[in-house]
Amino acid sequence: MSLRTRNSYGIISVTDDVIASIAGHYASECYGVVEMVPFGFSDSFSDLFRRSGKSRGVRVATKGDRIFVDLFVKIKYGLPVSAVSLSLKNTVKYGLEHFTGMIVDSIDVHVVGVKL
Repeated sequence: MSLRTRNSYGIISVTDDVIASIAGHYASECYGVVEMVPFGFSDSFSDLFRRSGKSRGVRVATKGDRIFVDLFVKIKYGLPVSAVSLSLKNTVKYGLEHFTGMIVDSIDVHVVGVKL
């Protein structure tokens, strides 16, 4: 499914893959995030054939003009999990809302592990 909006220029459509790539880019740039982790077998399998892994570890669902995001990450050892996940949520939410103009309804951060 894709997000659609209408403005003076016409109809703009943004696919879920683009939203996942943008969310993955902002998430990987966030302080404390060491690695984006595939969230299931299908993500691991499709990761083998994908050229850019920006959407790795990101699951996006859209409903109407709302965006729902799940992020699967490994964080740096020694950092507070709550602080890193809150920073990650705020960074990804701001980036997606700024880029798409749509409302990010929820962002769930799944910390899969920690890494040195």
